[in-house]
Amino acid sequence: MSRVALLTGFEPYGGRGVNPATEVVTRLDGVEVEGARVAGRVLPVSFGALRSRIHEVMREVEPAVVVSLGLWPGEATIRLERVALNLADFEIPDNDGALLRDDVVAAAAPTAIASTLPLRAIERALLRAGIPARLSTTAGTFLCNATMYTFLHTEPAARGVPCGFVHLPYLPEQVAALLEDVRKEQLLELHQRADLASMSLATMVEAVRIVLGVSLAAAA
Repeated sequence: MSRVALLTGFEPYGGRGVNPATEVVTRLDGVEVEGARVAGRVLPVSFGALRSRIHEVMREVEPAVVVSLGLWPGEATIRLERVALNLADFEIPDNDGALLRDDVVAAAAPTAIASTLPLRAIERALLRAGIPARLSTTAGTFLCNATMYTFLHTEPAARGVPCGFVHLPYLPEQVAALLEDVRKEQLLELHQRADLASMSLATMVEAVRIVLGVSLAAAA
């Protein structure tokens, strides 16, 4: 097996004890997809450390395809991101306490860069497999967007490596914990919470396997 597919996900953040992206990466690390070995790596939720970690991973893995994963609270589907913005504008601090406002991901760089994954083909494959999925025109302005932008703007882009980003829903147990909190706190009525959608870990793992498979087949 000569080809390697790089799959990245983030460590937990925002006071959450688990991140579904980490769970999916852990389960697919070392798996064979379309004749390629999946190399799973967990990235820090740290704007300051992100770029150097991405460079380090790229030197270590030398992938044929890069797929990055992150959590989008409240999302009900597998969300295929179409574009990354050169914008870092955080609503919450990263895990180092950094809270950027109206900043950039990279100086003197394009305003936006499009994903180079075969997104329409991926979307069709996911829907055919019975997995809800949709294309999205915003990866946000936090670390998910910064990761997508950095991969697209640095080494992979120069080498023609297809790169893109996929947002995942909460795990069911995370939503169950949120529901418990709502009951205990009695501060909000249940219908005021907009972040209660979830997807099973098994479905997310299969979805990302399909994303990798379609991307590797297109890059062959």
